[in-house]
Amino acid sequence: MKRIKYLLTAVGLAILPIFGWVSTLAVGNSSSLTVSPPNQQIVLMPGETYKGAITVSNSNEAENDLVYSVSVGSFSQKRSEDSKDDYGTVDTETKTGYNQMMDWIVLEKEEGVVAPNSSDTVPFSIVVPDDAPAGGQYATINIQDDTKRGENNGNVTIESKTRIASIIYAEVAGETRNEGEINVNNIPSFLMNTGLEATSVVRNNGNVHAIAEYILQVWPLFGDEEICTNEEKPATSLIMPETERYHTESCNLPMVGIFRAKQTVKIFGETSIVERTVVVCPIWLLFIIIFVIFALVFYFIAKAKARKKVAKKKAEESA
Repeated sequence: MKRIKYLLTAVGLAILPIFGWVSTLAVGNSSSLTVSPPNQQIVLMPGETYKGAITVSNSNEAENDLVYSVSVGSFSQKRSEDSKDDYGTVDTETKTGYNQMMDWIVLEKEEGVVAPNSSDTVPFSIVVPDDAPAGGQYATINIQDDTKRGENNGNVTIESKTRIASIIYAEVAGETRNEGEINVNNIPSFLMNTGLEATSVVRNNGNVHAIAEYILQVWPLFGDEEICTNEEKPATSLIMPETERYHTESCNLPMVGIFRAKQTVKIFGETSIVERTVVVCPIWLLFIIIFVIFALVFYFIAKAKARKKVAKKKAEESA
């Protein structure tokens, strides 16, 4: 029976989530605060002003207005020393050469109110300096829910605070470096469970963000029907300038078998392809195989000793 499972993929920047911070405990009705777009990719020209906007929505069905405030933050991501950290850390505080844009953003308003099941627009401008460096610039427009909620118990009020952000990925026009390398492209050869994980580490040596592409295909050892493939919709990940990113592609294989696997990784026109023969053998089957091997070895040793004993006896009788 043919089993084809398309891997979870994302296209371009849509793979990047909204991130947020939640503090204390919401009591009673809490708003459903959303911002769109969650991220956007734009091109900026030195000396010019870019006009944009985000939308703040209150999907709370209760009859409560949502009070919010707006701020600008820096944005950077990098892989930590953990070899399996896929950009787990988001830094919105540290300023680097790649998030100067937070100083160029001008908000047309810094607070607002949204009625239930309604939306509000927050316009902003990006005033790009004449000497703005070419390449990537990154910032966030943060929306914080400042609605006062809770139950008064004497002088104590419990409130809910939620903060989310829309990420801006900008490329300042000019001389950019599009350089990258694929440092790791690996498929394991032996598995004790059905979960195949092909891993890779891609480094962006350029000065602007880039998209890496990942394709994983798996076939039976003898056969052309793909068990897993995302060839039609390759997985992608955005890699920030001068950083590397760890990535995992997964495939659920049959419980036992031998398979052919192939992973293709691409960035900046460079392609890395690795192919492996993958053996799937659960630990219980491995124990059975080891037991059978030992039993056969013991059987043949015992047979050999028996034959020697018979031969020796015959030799003694002949003498």
